[in-house]
Amino acid sequence: MKGVILAGGTGARLKPFTRILNKHLLPVGPYPMVYWPIIRLRDAGIKDILIITNKNHLSPFIELLGQGEELNVKLDYKIQKKEGGGIADALMSAKSFIGQEKFVVLLGDNVFEDSITPYIKEFQKQDKGARVLLKEVEDPTRYGVPQLDTTNKKITSIIEKPSNPPSSYCVTGIYMYDQEVFQYIETILPSNRNELEITDVNNLYIKNNQLEYDILQGFWIDAGTHESLYKAIQFMNEKPIKEEKQ
Repeated sequence: MKGVILAGGTGARLKPFTRILNKHLLPVGPYPMVYWPIIRLRDAGIKDILIITNKNHLSPFIELLGQGEELNVKLDYKIQKKEGGGIADALMSAKSFIGQEKFVVLLGDNVFEDSITPYIKEFQKQDKGARVLLKEVEDPTRYGVPQLDTTNKKITSIIEKPSNPPSSYCVTGIYMYDQEVFQYIETILPSNRNELEITDVNNLYIKNNQLEYDILQGFWIDAGTHESLYKAIQFMNEKPIKEEKQ
């Protein structure tokens, strides 16, 4: 299984830092932010990893990470053709890298405590489809929010940034897909934000009864704002994530 880390975007909420630096290169604890998703994938046994970023930010990633030798992984790089085009648009850049395999996608600004190993094992048991990881949050209106059928452990729909959230959970930036995801992306249209929304893709999996979920138990945060970046740094300094033994 391969891994994909999305590390593009404009980083508008973290200006002025992001005027000169990709947000995924900002420090979180002892490492740049992008180290954490690499470590999480590596510790789950996924060492063939693609990093997707913007054209202007590619060189700093290569200078920092090289081909992944220091972190004991194999890194490839792709450029998102449409900067700010959305998660699903960025994911299309991984199509040739993935081929016919299942794969795991991490948003590079998601900092989290849980090992993803048990969730990947559950995903591997699925014949086909996708799997997402949820987290209970104080303000779900900022995220894609699942409507849950807890009796049958199913997500019945996902609503992007709802004013009246159907649950207290959000869909985190940790996704697992089969190769059909690329066909689904090709069928969706840009949202009001002029982005190809990953929520629309996940809802297509729901429509075909092919989306499963698990719930993160430990710390998780989207470190894309000044406040959340501070919380991520604080967590990593006080309770650093332990690397798993292979």
